[in-house]
Amino acid sequence: MPIDRNDPAARGTRSRGPCHLYVLPCAGEDLLKVGFSRDPLSRMQQLHSRWFEFFDLDRALSVETESVPDARKLELQQRRLLEAHNAPAPLTVREDAGGKREWFRGAYESLAGTALALRDAGHVVHAPLRGWLRHALEQRADLLFSWTTAMLDLDALAEADRWVAPPTHRTVRDGLDAYDALGIDLAPWLPPPVLAWYVRLR
Repeated sequence: MPIDRNDPAARGTRSRGPCHLYVLPCAGEDLLKVGFSRDPLSRMQQLHSRWFEFFDLDRALSVETESVPDARKLELQQRRLLEAHNAPAPLTVREDAGGKREWFRGAYESLAGTALALRDAGHVVHAPLRGWLRHALEQRADLLFSWTTAMLDLDALAEADRWVAPPTHRTVRDGLDAYDALGIDLAPWLPPPVLAWYVRLR
Protein backbone atom coordinates (compact mmCIF):
# COMPACT_ATOMS: atom_id res chain seq x y z
CA MET A 1 0.00 0.00 0.00
CA PRO A 2 1.12 3.61 -0.52
CA ILE A 3 3.10 5.01 2.41
CA ASP A 4 1.91 8.22 4.05
CA ARG A 5 5.11 10.28 3.98
CA ASN A 6 3.20 13.31 5.26
CA ASP A 7 3.01 11.95 8.82
CA PRO A 8 3.67 15.07 10.95
CA ALA A 9 5.38 12.99 13.64
CA ALA A 10 7.70 11.42 11.09
CA ARG A 11 8.72 14.90 9.91
CA GLY A 12 9.23 16.12 13.48
CA THR A 13 6.70 18.96 13.20
CA ARG A 14 4.35 19.93 16.02
CA SER A 15 0.80 18.79 15.49
CA ARG A 16 -2.37 18.45 17.45
CA GLY A 17 -4.38 15.26 17.55
CA PRO A 18 -3.71 11.72 18.78
CA CYS A 19 -0.25 10.27 18.43
CA HIS A 20 1.46 7.02 19.44
CA LEU A 21 4.63 6.11 21.26
CA TYR A 22 5.44 2.78 19.61
CA VAL A 23 7.66 -0.16 20.50
CA LEU A 24 8.44 -2.48 17.58
CA PRO A 25 10.43 -5.62 18.45
CA CYS A 26 12.12 -7.43 15.57
CA ALA A 27 10.94 -10.99 15.01
CA GLY A 28 13.36 -13.62 16.23
CA GLU A 29 15.87 -11.39 18.00
CA ASP A 30 16.25 -9.05 20.96
CA LEU A 31 16.24 -5.81 19.00
CA LEU A 32 13.51 -3.19 18.84
CA LYS A 33 12.62 0.24 17.50
CA VAL A 34 11.18 2.99 19.67
CA GLY A 35 9.57 6.06 18.16
CA PHE A 36 6.45 8.16 17.82
CA SER A 37 4.00 8.59 14.99
CA ARG A 38 0.44 9.58 14.36
CA ASP A 39 0.23 6.54 12.08
CA PRO A 40 2.32 3.56 13.28
CA LEU A 41 1.23 1.49 10.27
CA SER A 42 2.69 3.97 7.79
CA ARG A 43 5.84 4.21 9.90
CA MET A 44 6.29 0.44 9.83
CA GLN A 45 5.78 0.44 6.07
CA GLN A 46 8.49 3.08 5.77
CA LEU A 47 10.93 0.98 7.75
CA HIS A 48 10.54 -2.33 5.92
CA SER A 49 8.58 -3.49 2.88
CA ARG A 50 7.63 -6.71 4.70
CA TRP A 51 7.03 -5.09 8.07
CA PHE A 52 4.45 -7.72 9.03
CA GLU A 53 7.23 -10.35 9.01
CA PHE A 54 10.15 -8.21 10.09
CA PHE A 55 8.47 -7.03 13.30
CA ASP A 56 6.90 -9.27 15.96
CA LEU A 57 3.33 -8.01 15.86
CA ASP A 58 2.34 -10.01 18.94
CA ARG A 59 4.95 -8.22 21.07
CA ALA A 60 4.72 -4.81 19.41
CA LEU A 61 2.77 -2.19 21.34
CA SER A 62 1.83 1.47 21.31
CA VAL A 63 0.73 4.06 23.84
CA GLU A 64 -1.74 6.69 22.62
CA THR A 65 -1.19 10.31 23.59
CA GLU A 66 -3.25 13.41 23.01
CA SER A 67 -0.71 15.13 20.79
CA VAL A 68 2.55 14.75 18.91
CA PRO A 69 4.48 16.78 21.55
CA ASP A 70 3.20 14.44 24.27
CA ALA A 71 4.38 11.37 22.34
CA ARG A 72 7.71 13.03 21.55
CA LYS A 73 8.23 13.77 25.26
CA LEU A 74 7.54 10.15 26.20
CA GLU A 75 9.90 8.91 23.51
CA LEU A 76 12.74 11.15 24.65
CA GLN A 77 12.24 10.04 28.26
CA GLN A 78 12.49 6.39 27.28
CA ARG A 79 15.48 6.92 25.00
CA ARG A 80 17.39 8.64 27.81
CA LEU A 81 16.60 5.79 30.21
CA LEU A 82 17.67 3.20 27.64
CA GLU A 83 20.81 4.92 26.40
CA ALA A 84 23.01 2.02 27.52
CA HIS A 85 20.90 -0.34 25.37
CA ASN A 86 21.34 1.63 22.15
CA ALA A 87 22.17 -0.54 19.13
CA PRO A 88 22.79 -0.08 15.39
CA ALA A 89 19.80 -0.20 13.08
CA PRO A 90 19.41 -3.47 11.14
CA LEU A 91 20.96 -3.40 7.69
CA THR A 92 17.67 -4.55 6.15
CA VAL A 93 15.80 -1.44 7.35
CA ARG A 94 15.33 1.19 4.68
CA GLU A 95 18.11 3.71 5.13
CA ASP A 96 15.96 6.62 3.95
CA ALA A 97 13.42 5.86 6.70
CA GLY A 98 15.75 7.28 9.35
CA GLY A 99 15.55 6.42 13.01
CA LYS A 100 19.14 5.18 13.33
CA ARG A 101 19.40 6.22 16.99
CA GLU A 102 16.11 4.65 18.03
CA TRP A 103 17.11 0.97 18.10
CA PHE A 104 17.79 -0.90 21.34
CA ARG A 105 18.76 -4.32 22.66
CA GLY A 106 17.67 -5.81 25.97
CA ALA A 107 15.04 -3.11 26.50
CA TYR A 108 11.70 -4.84 25.87
CA GLU A 109 10.80 -5.69 29.47
CA SER A 110 11.48 -2.14 30.60
CA LEU A 111 9.38 -0.64 27.82
CA ALA A 112 6.54 -3.11 28.35
CA GLY A 113 6.53 -2.21 32.04
CA THR A 114 6.38 1.48 31.18
CA ALA A 115 3.43 0.83 28.88
CA LEU A 116 1.56 -1.00 31.66
CA ALA A 117 2.21 1.89 34.05
CA LEU A 118 0.93 4.38 31.47
CA ARG A 119 -2.18 2.26 30.95
CA ASP A 120 -2.81 2.31 34.69
CA ALA A 121 -2.42 6.10 34.55
CA GLY A 122 -5.21 6.37 31.96
CA HIS A 123 -3.51 6.07 28.58
CA VAL A 124 -4.91 3.81 25.87
CA VAL A 125 -2.36 1.07 25.25
CA HIS A 126 -2.47 -1.32 22.29
CA ALA A 127 -0.64 -4.46 23.39
CA PRO A 128 -0.24 -6.41 21.28
CA LEU A 129 -0.35 -3.96 18.37
CA ARG A 130 -1.60 -6.61 15.93
CA GLY A 131 -5.27 -5.76 16.50
CA TRP A 132 -4.73 -2.04 15.93
CA LEU A 133 -2.76 -2.76 12.75
CA ARG A 134 -5.45 -5.09 11.44
CA HIS A 135 -8.08 -2.42 11.96
CA ALA A 136 -5.87 0.20 10.29
CA LEU A 137 -5.42 -2.03 7.24
CA GLU A 138 -9.15 -2.73 7.06
CA GLN A 139 -9.79 1.02 7.04
CA ARG A 140 -7.60 1.32 3.92
CA ALA A 141 -8.90 -1.73 2.07
CA ASP A 142 -11.16 0.36 -0.15
CA LEU A 143 -8.00 1.87 -1.70
CA LEU A 144 -6.74 -1.49 -2.92
CA PHE A 145 -8.83 -1.57 -6.11
CA SER A 146 -7.54 1.75 -7.44
CA TRP A 147 -3.99 1.20 -6.15
CA THR A 148 -3.51 -2.23 -7.74
CA THR A 149 -5.16 -1.06 -10.97
CA ALA A 150 -2.70 1.84 -11.16
CA MET A 151 0.31 -0.32 -10.31
CA LEU A 152 -0.34 -3.33 -12.55
CA ASP A 153 -1.10 -3.95 -16.22
CA LEU A 154 -4.28 -5.96 -15.71
CA ASP A 155 -4.32 -7.27 -19.28
CA ALA A 156 -0.84 -8.76 -18.90
CA LEU A 157 -1.25 -10.33 -15.47
CA ALA A 158 -2.46 -13.69 -16.73
CA GLU A 159 0.85 -14.18 -18.54
CA ALA A 160 3.06 -12.64 -15.86
CA ASP A 161 6.11 -14.69 -14.92
CA ARG A 162 6.36 -14.97 -11.15
CA TRP A 163 10.15 -15.45 -11.34
CA VAL A 164 10.88 -12.54 -13.70
CA ALA A 165 8.60 -9.76 -12.55
CA PRO A 166 8.97 -5.96 -12.56
CA PRO A 167 9.54 -4.20 -9.21
CA THR A 168 5.95 -2.99 -9.16
CA HIS A 169 4.76 -6.60 -8.94
CA ARG A 170 6.88 -7.13 -5.82
CA THR A 171 5.58 -3.90 -4.32
CA VAL A 172 1.99 -4.95 -4.86
CA ARG A 173 2.62 -8.45 -3.60
CA ASP A 174 4.20 -7.11 -0.40
CA GLY A 175 1.20 -4.85 0.13
CA LEU A 176 -1.29 -7.67 -0.38
CA ASP A 177 0.75 -10.08 1.73
CA ALA A 178 0.28 -7.71 4.67
CA TYR A 179 -3.49 -8.16 4.44
CA ASP A 180 -3.09 -11.90 4.17
CA ALA A 181 -0.72 -12.00 7.16
CA LEU A 182 -3.26 -10.19 9.32
CA GLY A 183 -6.13 -12.42 8.23
CA ILE A 184 -8.02 -9.93 6.06
CA ASP A 185 -9.95 -11.36 3.10
CA LEU A 186 -8.78 -9.65 -0.09
CA ALA A 187 -11.49 -10.98 -2.40
CA PRO A 188 -13.97 -8.11 -1.87
CA TRP A 189 -11.37 -5.45 -2.52
CA LEU A 190 -9.43 -6.47 -5.64
CA PRO A 191 -10.19 -6.45 -9.38
CA PRO A 192 -10.73 -10.09 -10.49
CA PRO A 193 -7.52 -10.20 -12.60
CA VAL A 194 -5.46 -9.00 -9.61
CA LEU A 195 -7.07 -11.50 -7.26
CA ALA A 196 -6.46 -14.35 -9.71
CA TRP A 197 -2.81 -13.24 -10.14
CA TYR A 198 -2.27 -13.03 -6.39
CA VAL A 199 -3.85 -16.44 -5.73
CA ARG A 200 -1.60 -17.93 -8.41
CA LEU A 201 1.48 -16.41 -6.75
CA ARG A 202 0.58 -17.97 -3.46
